[in-house]
Amino acid sequence: MHEDVNEACGLVEGFVLDGAGGARELGCEDLERLSLQPSESLWLHWDRSHPLAQEWLRQHSGLSEFSCDLLLEENTRPRLLSLPADEMLLFLRGVNLNPGAEPEDMVSVRIFADAQRVISMRMRPLRAVSDLVEQLTQGRGPKNTSDLILGLATQLTSKIETLVVGLTEPVDVEEEHIDNDERYVPDHGQLQQIRRRSASLRRFLAPQRDIYAQLASNKRAWFSPDACGYWNELNNHLTRYLEELELIRERVALILESEHRRMSEQMNRTMYRFGIITGFFLPLSFLTGLLGINVGGIPGAELPYAFILVCVLMGALSFGQWWLFRRLRWL
Repeated sequence: MHEDVNEACGLVEGFVLDGAGGARELGCEDLERLSLQPSESLWLHWDRSHPLAQEWLRQHSGLSEFSCDLLLEENTRPRLLSLPADEMLLFLRGVNLNPGAEPEDMVSVRIFADAQRVISMRMRPLRAVSDLVEQLTQGRGPKNTSDLILGLATQLTSKIETLVVGLTEPVDVEEEHIDNDERYVPDHGQLQQIRRRSASLRRFLAPQRDIYAQLASNKRAWFSPDACGYWNELNNHLTRYLEELELIRERVALILESEHRRMSEQMNRTMYRFGIITGFFLPLSFLTGLLGINVGGIPGAELPYAFILVCVLMGALSFGQWWLFRRLRWL
């Protein structure tokens, strides 16, 4: 995935939506003389780290200082802010699919939207934006600002499903191995990583689901007639993904708990056997130690059959111990 940033002003993508699913592309030099028709909408996607993009936002966008400060804020979480004149600020997160990146290190996209403009800002590339641009170039993209932010949210949400499936599959494999092989040792490092990723994803997806619910229930005047239904569907999708992530965490915990219980049982059995062996040989060790004392007066020392008698006595003692252990059900 690659996004070309215009070094002259920090503009990543610029389009004028024609209201029919297509768009014409804009460059930095086109912004000063831009004039929109009533049926057209503007989408400007900026690199938030570019100094000229920050300058344009504060001096030429027409946004309030409050809105500019929030759009350029360093750290933020998913949220929705309503502004005067039926405008809004929307902060969303998408899965980080950039090469070498951790998927749970989610990428933030900040959006200002009104009836005819969408200004979005990002720090790192988003595949969702690239897919949306491809739809526009093919003439089957969003028709207005309502469809644009809905399409962007849809693309962000669709990428989450692939990641959730990728977290579920190794857990399935580990459970299958444990069920089929009692001696199998699960990969604790992989399981802990899956659990950590699930927790990290839930941190951002839970508030993002609440945002979708707010957009479904609080319709803006410039929303498309069926937009609320789509926002509600996105809310349902995220709810399902959150349930899957919670289930993944529970399954990982059960696998680790099962492994811990199995190791404890194995240790208990080992200690039990060791205790039986120790109890079995303790009287015999005492007897051989007593008879092995190198002093005079050992009974039977002068008898020729003393060794045989001692062997018979030790055999009888061993049999008696075996019978007693069987009677007590220790064996």
